[in-house]
Amino acid sequence: MFGLFKKNKPVKIRGYSGDRKYGIASKDVKELIKKGCKLLQLPLSGAHVCLYEDGTIVTEEFFPTLPDNCELVLLSRGQTWSGVVCDIGRLLNTDRHADGLIEAAKGLLADEKSFKRRKVLTDLLQNLEDRSDLETREEDEDWFTGVDVRFKTKSAYMKYNCESRIRGYVKEVDNATNSIQKAKVKEEFLKASKCLVEMLKNDKYNGKYFDRTEKESGRLCTKEGWFTCQGSFEQKLCQLLHSINPYGSRESRIVFSTWNLDHRIEKKRTIIPALLEALQTHKTADINLNYFYQMLFTRENLKLVHIVCHKKGAHDLTCDTNKMFRTSKNARKAKEDTKGKKKHCT
Repeated sequence: MFGLFKKNKPVKIRGYSGDRKYGIASKDVKELIKKGCKLLQLPLSGAHVCLYEDGTIVTEEFFPTLPDNCELVLLSRGQTWSGVVCDIGRLLNTDRHADGLIEAAKGLLADEKSFKRRKVLTDLLQNLEDRSDLETREEDEDWFTGVDVRFKTKSAYMKYNCESRIRGYVKEVDNATNSIQKAKVKEEFLKASKCLVEMLKNDKYNGKYFDRTEKESGRLCTKEGWFTCQGSFEQKLCQLLHSINPYGSRESRIVFSTWNLDHRIEKKRTIIPALLEALQTHKTADINLNYFYQMLFTRENLKLVHIVCHKKGAHDLTCDTNKMFRTSKNARKAKEDTKGKKKHCT
């Protein structure tokens, strides 16, 4: 008798291929399916309802336990629903530049309550709104927000960004002179430092590493601007598969600033001290400055890494004494002087 007075339960229902949701109140699943099929213009035969969240089939017994305004999906015969991943799958299989696709993703995000799924949808939306195909300030003004007006293209700014990082390494080399006590050693170190800077100027501070318009052999990114983390200093590849395209949006450009050009053999702990030690007993002319240049300023020793993969502890790698000097005699002498120390990195 009490079944005749079942309270209507309000729910939100949508179809398999549509993003729009409709509010329906019904006392049981049978009535819900009937109303839903009429509203969405679906055949009643074989229709069934499941939870949007995870695809669980809603039965008559399960229906009363649902919270009010629960989100459901009405399916036709033969259709299945695996949960929110179905929406993501449909989004990924659609033209990524379509305005409708972006609006659909925003709609999903607006109604999503789970923090975990909101994060997934936010990351997806960020990639959907990718504007990496645009290059100039006129085409993508938002990307250039906060960027000096002298930069007219994204590539020009990214090149400057890389140059600035590497210029910072030059300052660290210069600062090392403050710790030198002997006048002759300081003189030789300043001479060596000047030569290194000239070499770097000739290579335009290796700004090409971040410039997607450079030749493939010179840049660290794809021609579209995608960078891939190269993993921590002791790894060949990034185990977490980090990637980013700072050309795509202002947010990505800012986040990319947290990525590091990490020295495998450390500049402060190892490379600069090794150069100083070599100059204690040798002149600049005896030093293989090309080797130190490669270790300090080039991809021979630099790895682009996501902040999570940037290990700040000691790397326990040393310079190769066979490459530090120009003559084999000096190399043998240096090797004898450093005998018993940690293995060098080759």
